[in-house]
Amino acid sequence: MSAGERTIQKVRVELQERSYEIIIGSGILANIGEKLLRFSFSPKIAVISNPTVFNLYGDAVIASLKNAGFDCLHILIPDGEEYKNYNQAYQILTELLKNRLDRNSCLIALGGGVIGDITGFVASIYMRGIHFVQVPTTLLAHVDSSVGGKTGVNHELGKNMIGTFYQPRLVWIDIDTLKTLPKRELLCGIAEIIKYGVIWDKDLFDFMESEKDDILGLNKNALSFIIKRSCEIKAEVVSKDERESGLRAILNYGHTIGHAIETETAYRKFLHGEAVAVGMHFEAKIAELAGFIDNKQVIRIKTVIDSYGLPSELPMDLDSNKLVSHMQLDKKVVAGEMKFILPEGIGKVKIQKGINSEYIKKVLTQ
Repeated sequence: MSAGERTIQKVRVELQERSYEIIIGSGILANIGEKLLRFSFSPKIAVISNPTVFNLYGDAVIASLKNAGFDCLHILIPDGEEYKNYNQAYQILTELLKNRLDRNSCLIALGGGVIGDITGFVASIYMRGIHFVQVPTTLLAHVDSSVGGKTGVNHELGKNMIGTFYQPRLVWIDIDTLKTLPKRELLCGIAEIIKYGVIWDKDLFDFMESEKDDILGLNKNALSFIIKRSCEIKAEVVSKDERESGLRAILNYGHTIGHAIETETAYRKFLHGEAVAVGMHFEAKIAELAGFIDNKQVIRIKTVIDSYGLPSELPMDLDSNKLVSHMQLDKKVVAGEMKFILPEGIGKVKIQKGINSEYIKKVLTQ
């Protein structure tokens, strides 16, 4: 038994016949092929990645799959949120057809959230749905995008406006991939973990507040704890509300404003977690203006965001009218009513509809 196997932790996403495991460990990337033998996939399998990630981990994953007897090909798309679009999805579909993957084939998403989202989307529509497995390599993907079955691509008019709900068969998390992750990308994952603390678990928020040095120093115990706890929270929420008819909406705290920022800046100025960090602060300010939370807790949220070096303020050149316009096109809008997730305290949020656009502009321009 390897050291990686001795440190494995498991979280289960309970969705009846679509249930699956999240496996978290250190040094387990090379074991993915052996694990997939427990499924009844066709021998032909495709790894979807980008050049940066594939250069780091592609050889190990491909070797593991081939050693397990899989006939493996790889498809690379350019690195960046701006490439999470239908044109790239179409190119992947073309390669799958050329290589004759069948209805029992499996796609492996090796990379961050962009790769996971587009791979899941392609898997959901190729031959009306084939298997896919998430092998996330960023902290953001570890704790958020790889879990829960949201897939999709962006449109120039809005983020994730084209997509499906489609669950993976497995999520395989090797925390050692964080050693090669640029700090800016690491911080994007930190933003989502802070989010889980605000919406669900005050103890997790307290941990993020007090253990910053260990977390940023990539202490394995600290990382394992925050990744597992975040996955547990998301698994619990998704198990109760897979298709976001109610409770799952709380996972969007910080995202209504965050997505508007990403759209307005054409996905080029802010990484996703950075935009969400700004969104969390301003949505807390909306909650304060609405009387749901006191200023002391808003300051505490902002202080933790700032302490990690994440942005919490809007750039001066962003037009509040344009941001609100993007929010009004958000897929969470129903019958013209914007929906915000507003904190009532650390560890508790409420879903609030019908907030006036002028009210939002007032907060954005404070």
